Amino acid sequence: MGRKEDNIRKAMTLMNKHEQIRNIGIAAHIDHGKTTLSDNLIAGAGMMSEELAGKQLVLDYDEQEQARGITINAANASMVHEYEGKEYLINLIDTPGHVDFGGDVTRAMRAVDGCIVVVCAVEGIMPQTETVVRQALKEKVKPVLFINKVDRLINELKVTPEQMQERFVKIITNVNRLISKMAPEEFKEEWKVKVEDGSVAFGSAYYNWAISVPYMKKSGITFKDIYDHCANEDQKTLAKKAPIHQIILDMVIKHMPSPVDAQRYRIPHIWKGDIESPVGKSMVECSPKGPVMFMVTKIIIDPHAGEVAVGRLFSGAIKKGQELHIVGMPNKNRVQNVALSVGADRITVDEIDAGNIAAVNGLKDAIAGSTVTSDPTAEAFEQMKHVSEPVVTVSIEAKHMKDLPKLIEVLRTVAKADPSLQVEINQETGEHLLSGMGELHLEVTQYRIKNEYGVDITASPPIVVYRESVEGKGGPFEGKSPNKHNRFYLEVMPLDDKIVEAIREGTIPSDGGKIKNPKEVQRALMDLGMDKEEAKGVKMIYGPNIFVDATKGIQYLHETMELCLAAFKEAVDLGPLANERLMAVKVRLVDAKLHEDSIHRGPAQVIPAVRSAIYGAMCEAGRILMEPKQKLYVNVPQDVMGAATREIQQRRGIIENMEQEGDLTTIIAKVPVAEMFGFASAIRSATGGRALWSMESAGFERVPRELQDETVRKIRERKGLKPEPYDASYYAA
Repeated sequence: MGRKEDNIRKAMTLMNKHEQIRNIGIAAHIDHGKTTLSDNLIAGAGMMSEELAGKQLVLDYDEQEQARGITINAANASMVHEYEGKEYLINLIDTPGHVDFGGDVTRAMRAVDGCIVVVCAVEGIMPQTETVVRQALKEKVKPVLFINKVDRLINELKVTPEQMQERFVKIITNVNRLISKMAPEEFKEEWKVKVEDGSVAFGSAYYNWAISVPYMKKSGITFKDIYDHCANEDQKTLAKKAPIHQIILDMVIKHMPSPVDAQRYRIPHIWKGDIESPVGKSMVECSPKGPVMFMVTKIIIDPHAGEVAVGRLFSGAIKKGQELHIVGMPNKNRVQNVALSVGADRITVDEIDAGNIAAVNGLKDAIAGSTVTSDPTAEAFEQMKHVSEPVVTVSIEAKHMKDLPKLIEVLRTVAKADPSLQVEINQETGEHLLSGMGELHLEVTQYRIKNEYGVDITASPPIVVYRESVEGKGGPFEGKSPNKHNRFYLEVMPLDDKIVEAIREGTIPSDGGKIKNPKEVQRALMDLGMDKEEAKGVKMIYGPNIFVDATKGIQYLHETMELCLAAFKEAVDLGPLANERLMAVKVRLVDAKLHEDSIHRGPAQVIPAVRSAIYGAMCEAGRILMEPKQKLYVNVPQDVMGAATREIQQRRGIIENMEQEGDLTTIIAKVPVAEMFGFASAIRSATGGRALWSMESAGFERVPRELQDETVRKIRERKGLKPEPYDASYYAA
């Protein structure tokens, strides 16, 4: 084990040499070989036995991951590698490829400066690859490319050397197309991957070998040698001649920026405070002497150590015993312990400097995404935008009453460790609602609650989360206050798609409510085609919905506006059709008649009046129900294609495209989430287990007219409401 201890000692000395640190992630589609690659890198750096690498999956140390053979958590590890006579510390974060765990990928990208995009030579670029590359580029993370499973091209698909190179060119072109489309302006050309400069490598993570042009020049190995070794099934020799960790880690050190270089252009992008302030300067310079700025990307729950916050330290140094603030939380937290991570081990150190990935105990108020700092006035990092939102919910109850307090505690912990889960605890009914990205996400979470936290639970069948919207313009509709002294007139109409998209992507800031810098929001809305007067009147952006004050000179309205906005929030949270949230709705206040005495226009008067007016105007505008859709990609052999398409069409799936390559057909379809339960076993039996499939979130679309009434009735009955929604006359009374 000498090599491991030796490496740990070296890692501790390199921690303070910024130029010699690289923080990297590995990102790819599910099953393209990320975790196997990470293992080989760790083994190559002497952190575990090479024989077991790729079979042991050090980073999949959670038993659920080993049982399912997929990565669920983004694990992290540090290792030391020598390049051109100098030693470097590489902090690696492995990320999941499955769409249900995309939130983990987004957060991991915040902590790294470069990422290795892994693409399978046989399958090429898949939808999830595009999503992760998009997330990386959005965070200004520089990509390099590793084409994996090259041995399968030669041994299974029996391609000729020329066909093999054609395939590589196609993959590289596709990756570069993504980069030129999504990379920040200043890096569009510079960040493209090229075979000649070694920012592309080829190999087989499973058999431990890889190759790149600079390494070919250095070692004299040619493409033909590789082809022959694979064809003769002698990949062991290849792994000795061209060990994968050597080629990949060389590529990382040569092409990835050090924290000092990266923080210069990344900080202004991920932190919107004043760059000239002491905090801003210290982060741009990656200075260990400035205030602590630590971004938590993940909370690991360790049975012995409790909660461990893992993240990137952008400025300052974290020491044991230090007291730090968590932005948005009232109390200071005391650091109990600081460590470097190597797979499942954490190695305690006295202090960690800026530019490193650190694991910290004692930050009990932190959640994934928190900003931890020593300066209580510091601005938090930008919120991370997730590509998809929770669309499936289960209701969870403790089997035994005595476990109830523990269950509430466990649900809070689970939500803290995984922010893409939403937990709602209903005190009155004792029901706990858990919402996640998909069926698998929730299954894994339930398994954890039972097995890791030891709480016996029963769960309802999964329920789909819907949204409500309107199809036309409704109103002005009069809402009267219960005492009949105040009247509000509101209009409702659909919000422009471009604006909805911008709110969702975060280009129009919506902090779930009050607008911090109205000028910036106004400009952004006008750029998207909103009328100047209307953009000026925008008072609140809540979810993808907007409240506009379109009135002129109404007495006392200024004092009442807070209550109007509170009513708008209530209406958005519980729509009039089925008590689901609203989306893409623009609400305009066009007139109001208010009582001069403030006693007569308190919350109990204003809130119900404005809410009824919004609901009534929605009835006039035509209420529609929106359901979540998923984009489905199914790879099937020709002879079972019919069975697979039938299975998709029975689930109200719309087939958008079919692509054929050799004997395999890729079916691309859009399917409602509500129809996808049990799809895994159905598609397996329909195709005799020969289908490979994956999906990603495709937003919300309207429920077909002929199904709307029935669906609304079912949702209302499930929620204990009367089956028929009220009409406009009810709200006018």
